[in-house]
Amino acid sequence: MSPRQRDVTDLVSRAIAGETRSIARLISLVESESGQLREVSELLTGHLGKAHTIGLTGSPGVGKSTTTSALVTELRARGKTVAVLAVDPSSPFSGGALLGDRIRMQEHTTDPNVYIRSMASRGHLGGLSWATPHAVHVLDAAGFDVILIETVGVGQSEIEISELADTSLVILAPGMGDGIQAAKAGILEIGDVFCVNKSDRDGAETTRRQLRNGLSMTARADNWKPPIEMTVATDGLGIDKIADRIDEHYAHLLDSGGLQSRRVARAAREIQAIAIAEIMRGIDVSAGTLMQSLATKVTAGQLDPFAAADAVLDHVR
Repeated sequence: MSPRQRDVTDLVSRAIAGETRSIARLISLVESESGQLREVSELLTGHLGKAHTIGLTGSPGVGKSTTTSALVTELRARGKTVAVLAVDPSSPFSGGALLGDRIRMQEHTTDPNVYIRSMASRGHLGGLSWATPHAVHVLDAAGFDVILIETVGVGQSEIEISELADTSLVILAPGMGDGIQAAKAGILEIGDVFCVNKSDRDGAETTRRQLRNGLSMTARADNWKPPIEMTVATDGLGIDKIADRIDEHYAHLLDSGGLQSRRVARAAREIQAIAIAEIMRGIDVSAGTLMQSLATKVTAGQLDPFAAADAVLDHVR
């Protein structure tokens, strides 16, 4: 075993044992798309599948971070260890996270059973970084009971989080047209638990009514009826009910076999994403000149794009 392999093996072993610094280093390797990522992934295999992954999403201003922090408090009161991945918009200059969720959740930073990490979305409009699934693997292997993933809340983040999480919590707020927007965006089909936050404001009941009406007309294949809870996250009101509904959904997944099917589908998407990334890397490295030549022929009307794509694939195989 080379010194490099020994270093990665030791790092993974320490992370699996719950050492915070090693967990942080592994996630940094993931974010940087290190060449050691393949070794890390292999070493994590066999230590995955125990954590309940919960996605939290919603449009900006609904109180996602406040709700996340309050939910951490509730889960810790129930004796669960918690990891939080807050996927932030990227700095256009450094690629780093901008919002500083660790500062917003600083009340939890002294708790050894809570790990909080901000990750940059790096311009990925769906709201989830490419590295997020791999970071989830690290936290899962590290033994956390629950992993909370808070998304940017733009683009297709709601759809993406439903593909990555076991349970999706969609957060809305009154006065923002969220109830109607949820129906338009297709969120009703992918949300497992709905939360109307800031429910002490005018319009909260209207938002809940719009949601309820929309859900009543939405058919779900998993036979789950998504509940709607009212919260005031700044005061912690209603967060216990959110935690209860999340537990109920997880129990439903276990009883129905839905958890296994969701995770198999998730693994399939991850395999596909890795395969596509490898193909693109091969194209960038070895087919750059060929790509320019083919593009010139397509532009000149000498070749169709499908035939050009076949030529690229033949080159990188």
